[in-house]
Amino acid sequence: MTDLPGIDIIEISDFITNCYLVYDNGQAVVIDPGDEPETIIEAINKRQVKVGKIILTHGHIDHIKAIPEVKKATGATVWIHPGDATMLTDAKANLSFYHDVAFATEPADGFLNGGDEFEVGRFKFKVLNTPGHTPGGISFYMPGIVFSGDALFFGSIGRTDLPGSNHRTLINGINEKLLTLPDSTIVYPGHGPQTTIGQEKLDNPWLS
Repeated sequence: MTDLPGIDIIEISDFITNCYLVYDNGQAVVIDPGDEPETIIEAINKRQVKVGKIILTHGHIDHIKAIPEVKKATGATVWIHPGDATMLTDAKANLSFYHDVAFATEPADGFLNGGDEFEVGRFKFKVLNTPGHTPGGISFYMPGIVFSGDALFFGSIGRTDLPGSNHRTLINGINEKLLTLPDSTIVYPGHGPQTTIGQEKLDNPWLS
């Protein structure tokens, strides 16, 4: 297996969302801080790392709710695909309005598009466009691992019955951007347990 960065999985209990702290050589990013900011900040402090970026696979409420507190605690900048940018500032767009939360936060500090790259210590991640669950859904890949957000799960795929979602677009993105990765690639999804690309190609009923 290729040398990999440190990865802490922080399960956000209210939404059962996976937030990830990815770190190397004292540098880190937080992926999808969905809620429970104190838990996320505690994990950051425990690792004694500097979080430079908060990066989002998409803009639904269960992946963004802890942004204000984590950003304040770390000074990190917030990055999202432009297709989901309005979800940060619009409670209806991020669906929180329909869950009696009505959450909104500041606009993103920067945007990530397919083909862009960002670094975590010694490691370089590539942004993959995987829309369909949301218009601006993205995944983050480096040899050995991929953070798939709500595109691909263990034995399942993201919902496509929500505003702005599209089933065919999601399937196309999974087929073109994720299933073309090496079979041994570990998939870290937005919800649920890890899997591998090979396992999902073999057993995922939504992809057969």
